[in-house]
Amino acid sequence: MAFTHALVGAVLAAPVVAVAPEFAVPAAAAGMLGGVLPDLDLFVGRHRRTLHFPVLGWALALPAAALALAAPSAAAVAAAVGCASFALHAGTDALGAGDEIRPWERTSAEAVYDHLRGRWIRPRYWIRYDGAPEDAVATAVLAVPVVAFYPAPLPAVATACVVLGVAYAIVRRRLPPVVEEFVG
Repeated sequence: MAFTHALVGAVLAAPVVAVAPEFAVPAAAAGMLGGVLPDLDLFVGRHRRTLHFPVLGWALALPAAALALAAPSAAAVAAAVGCASFALHAGTDALGAGDEIRPWERTSAEAVYDHLRGRWIRPRYWIRYDGAPEDAVATAVLAVPVVAFYPAPLPAVATACVVLGVAYAIVRRRLPPVVEEFVG
C-alpha cells in the first residue's frame, strides 16, 4: 500500500532526525516520495517491473548514502534517503502478494521483477495483500515514531497516511469491480 511505503521512507530518515535534525524534513519527505515513486508504473509500463528494482535499486542508493556521509547537505541526505526508500519499496513488495487485482485469491507467482537475474520474485504473503488489515496495522505502527519524534509537518502527514490507509483497507476488497468497470 502506498501509505505503508511512504511511512517506511519516513522511518528511514530516523537516523537523520537523531543526528542532523536540520535535515529531517527534507530527508523524510524524500523518503516518502521515494517510497511511493515505484508505483508510478501502475500508469506507465508494467506494474512491479518498470520502476521496481529490488536488487539494482541499491546500486543507486548505496553511492547516494556514501555521498551524504562524505559531504552532508540537505540535498545529499534527502537524495540518499529517497534512493534507499525507492530501492526498499521493491524488496518489500516481495513480502506481500502478487500484483493481481484480487491478490487474496493468490493467482500470481509474480511479486516483483528482479532485473539483475531476469526473473520474477515470488510473493511471500507476510502481508496478504495491499490493503489487508495487517497492512493497515503496519502503516499505523510505522507512523508512531514519525508522530512522536519528527518535526512538523511530518506528524500530520503520518496521521493522514494512517487515516487514508485504514480507509483503503476498509474498501480494498470492494475495489476490483470498480476498477474493472473503469478500466475495462
